[in-house]
Formats: sequence, structure tokens, C-alpha cells
Amino acid sequence: MSTTTAAPENVRLKVNGKWLDLGQEFVINHPGGSVLTQYQNADATHIFHAFHEGSAMAYKQLSLLEKTKAVEVDSENDPTLQYSVNPKETNVYSYDITIEKEKNIVLSFEKLRQRVHSEGLMDIRPYYFAKKCTEVIGLMFFGFYLQYLGHYLTSALFVALSWQQLGWLTHEFCHHQPFKNRKANDAMSLFFGNFAQGFSRDWWKDKHNTHHAATNVIDQDGDIDLAPFLALVPDDLKKYREPVEQFVLKIVPYQHLYYTAMLPLLRFSWCSQSIVHCFTANGSIYKKDREHALPEQVTLALHWTWVLLQLYLLPSNFVRLLYFVISQGLGGLLIAGVVTYNHNSVDKFPENSRALNNFAALNIMGTRNMQPSPFVDWLWGGLNYQIEHHLFPTMPRPNLTRCSELVKQFCKENDLPYLVDDYWTGYEENLRQLENMAKVVHAKLNN
Repeated sequence: MSTTTAAPENVRLKVNGKWLDLGQEFVINHPGGSVLTQYQNADATHIFHAFHEGSAMAYKQLSLLEKTKAVEVDSENDPTLQYSVNPKETNVYSYDITIEKEKNIVLSFEKLRQRVHSEGLMDIRPYYFAKKCTEVIGLMFFGFYLQYLGHYLTSALFVALSWQQLGWLTHEFCHHQPFKNRKANDAMSLFFGNFAQGFSRDWWKDKHNTHHAATNVIDQDGDIDLAPFLALVPDDLKKYREPVEQFVLKIVPYQHLYYTAMLPLLRFSWCSQSIVHCFTANGSIYKKDREHALPEQVTLALHWTWVLLQLYLLPSNFVRLLYFVISQGLGGLLIAGVVTYNHNSVDKFPENSRALNNFAALNIMGTRNMQPSPFVDWLWGGLNYQIEHHLFPTMPRPNLTRCSELVKQFCKENDLPYLVDDYWTGYEENLRQLENMAKVVHAKLNN
């Protein structure tokens, strides 16, 4: 099978003050896949540091590119120096930070980045992650043991919880937090992601790295593209072209009412997308997808083999159906409750926004933190510190608490918002955003 993705064109982006013209072949062979294309004509300096922290090979490659692929761009034609403000739309930022203030924020963030390093907050924490791996595997096997004892409902609940916790652990391996050795992180993410959890590592990394690169940017961040069942911004309405989509559009005015009922479907959606990705990867234009296709396929097949075996060992078809729906649905709900809170509850940025040149503001303005507590820190896998995670994605989870103190001070000094709320406040803001767009759709359908 083959994918229909078109080969990307040359990408021109700015790193460390130098413009680099990266050819099509480089983009196709880049280990990150298509994520490079998100920074076409933008300053990718801090997103480069965020993604490649600790990778000597990446910095060596950058040094070579600066010598061989650098191009001259005069200030008049430098897109990062062109000031513009987009018209305010429903749920969309106008982003009116001036070029001068933008430069000050960028310089201030570089100082913060250096302080984070000097305090050792980017140092690995191997014993912490050894403990987390043991804990999550133990949680999964406790669910299996409960099934063996005949406590089927309780077993399904624990398996669902373990899938959520596996999600956070896989997320950390994919961000290269536990080990300095990136190959070791990739191997562990294949085990915990594909085999243990059922999500394709490479599919997820493509999706998630793009999300990090262009957080809440319309038509670039796939995490906010929930059409046809949900519309978050007016631009989403352009996607309702087919007859089926036109029919679905008629229920979107009620999206704030049915949204919560859709959250358990997240696991079904991500599992199906993982399967499609794995079994079309052989025909991908990206080298890394083709190279990883077989191990991705084998580990994902092994996951569903043990899930089906587990269902087979249950006493009746009714219990099998109930167990499957509860474990998969609750697993989806526990993940969706976190991933929709952090970004869907705040305004979005227009496509190719100037905010891409302002890494710190992009991620701070596009993210909401959840109030921390020992239980929330555990249940949310540290993603209640989502702002800090987006600014420093390779930072180990236990260091995020201290980092949050530094980021709060940074926001105060640079007149940036620092959104941190209880769950219900963020949930209500999420519903408010959906209701805002529901009203727009309702008015459109009645015109």
C-alpha cells in the first residue's frame, strides 16, 4: 500500500540568525519527517533547540548546514521582520505583538533557557523513569490478575488506567527525556507505545512534533483539526465540502452539548489512525517511515493479538463486549480529558502566524496549565505543567515544578499571560469556545 502524501518542496527557515535553504531531499530524509515544513519562512531557532536538546549529531548537522545551505536574505525581504496583524475572528488571536517587543521576548527567553540549563533542569533522571516503568507495568499486570480472579469490571478499569499512564510514559520516551541515548528512547517508545498501548510511535511523533512546532496554529496543528464533528475556528467551515460533511455540519451548532460524550472515542480514533499509518508506511515519501515500517507493524500486531487473547479468555460474549467498551472507552476518556484541556480552551493562531517567530509567546499564549497537586501530577503525567513542557519538551517530568517558578517570573517580566486553572474552569472555557463557534455555524445555516 502507498500513501498519497505529496513530496514537500524546498523549505527555507531561519536558525541562529541564518537563513537555510533546505532541499526536498533533505526534508524527505529528515528524521523528524514533515515537521520541518511548519517553519517555512519563519524563525526556527528555539524550536530547533527544544527538539534537539542533547543531540550532538543534530548540532553537528546544523553546523554543516550553516556552511553549505545558508542564503542571504536582506532585511526588506526578511519575512520575520514584516509586521502584520490579522483581523480578530471567533476563537482566534489577532497577535499584535510588535517586532521590537518580539525581539525582547526572544532574547529574554534565551536567558531563561540558559538558566534552566545552569540549574540542571535538563539533566536526565534515570531512577525516576525506572520507577515509573515498573509502576506502569505493575498497574497493567494487576489488571490482568483481576481478570484472572474474575473481577472483570475492575480489571477493565485498571487496564484503561494503565493505557493512560503508558501514554504519558511513551510521550516521555518519544521526547527523549529518560535516556541520553536517543536510540534507546526510540526502542522503549516502540515497546511502550506500539506493543503495550496500541498507538503507533511514528504516527504519534509526526502528529505530536507538528503540534509542538506549531502549537494551536490553524491548518498546521493537527490537534485542533477536529472536523467534521467539531469546529473550533471559522476556518474549519471551509472543510465541509462533501455531502456527508454538509450533513454533519447541521449538528455542529450543538457541539458544546455533545462534545463530552465524544471524549471516550479518542482511543478508538488514535488506534485506527495508528493502524492506517503503520500499514501504509512502506509507501511513505519519508525515509524514516519506510525504515520503521516492519517493527511498527509487528509490535502493533502483537498488541492486538494479546488484546484479542485477553477478550477470548473472558466467559461470554456479553462480558467481552462490556470489557472492550469499558477499557477502550475509559482509556480514551482519561487521555482526552488532559489533551483537550491544555490547548482547546484557549484562542488559536491564524495559519502561518507571525507568532511562529516567537517560540515562547506561541506556546505560552496557546496553552493552559492545570493546578498542580501530588494526585494531579501523577494522573496527568506532568502535563498539568503543559506550558513548561512545551517550552522545554525534553525536560524530565520531575523537574517541571521548579521550572514553572522560573516561567511564571518570565511571563511577568515580559507581560505574557500565564494561564493556570482548576479543571472545571478550563473545561468550561473549552465548552465556551465550542459554543462560540456553534453560534457562528447556526447563523451561517440560517442565512
